[in-house]
Amino acid sequence: APPEPSQERESVPLGQYTSPFHDIPIYTDKDIFHMVVEVPHWSNAKMEIATKDPLNPIKQDVKKEKLHSVSNLFPYKGYIWNYEDPGHNDKHTDCCGDNDRVDVCAIGSKVCTRHEIIVNGLGILAMIDEGEIDWKVTGINVDDPDTTNYNDINEVKRLKPFFLETAVDWFRRYKVPDGRAENEFAFNAEFKDKGFKTSGKGISCMNTTVSESLFKCDPDATRAIVDALPSPSDSACTVPTDVDTWFHRQKN
Repeated sequence: APPEPSQERESVPLGQYTSPFHDIPIYTDKDIFHMVVEVPHWSNAKMEIATKDPLNPIKQDVKKEKLHSVSNLFPYKGYIWNYEDPGHNDKHTDCCGDNDRVDVCAIGSKVCTRHEIIVNGLGILAMIDEGEIDWKVTGINVDDPDTTNYNDINEVKRLKPFFLETAVDWFRRYKVPDGRAENEFAFNAEFKDKGFKTSGKGISCMNTTVSESLFKCDPDATRAIVDALPSPSDSACTVPTDVDTWFHRQKN
């Protein structure tokens, strides 16, 4: 099973490979969490933690044998901003998890790069994607200049009018340019406050820091895994020109 938040973790020597899925603890303090940035603001490439790969690297998603990028749905450019068990039926939404990690949407004025940051959890949105629950946690980087202004989701509503409504609109429609249906939401698309809580199969639980984990491996094993990966080719790094295409859709 995936490591529990309470399990003891060892320190990681500089230069040692780790899993961003299992080797980074969830909590740093009460209501303060570690977050791994996969997709920075305003970028299109659908980068994700590979939950089934050893050491769970961050890599671009592939759809229909093509690198997956999110369409620019006017007026939004690219992206505006734990693990969900497919075998667990959520009592609040009557949906199962989407077999993926929990998404965190970092708000604030600071644009984060692709790495680990620490966020203050503010609230959560229950998006339903093709019948599966896909939770969207809202948080703010503790190093953001605006972080002291936000302690819960109500302060986001007060200080950023229509910000959350705009986020819902984007999450509802961002897959439409790809010919897919609009997403739906539980709780009438209302963000729940940070006090809202809910009670891993098919994933790689390999890690390097969880002391009592059956999946803990040594540095030599992790380096062998990385060294065995094929080198990226120049063609694989070419970004298709249609990634910058803008799509206009009328709201229902």
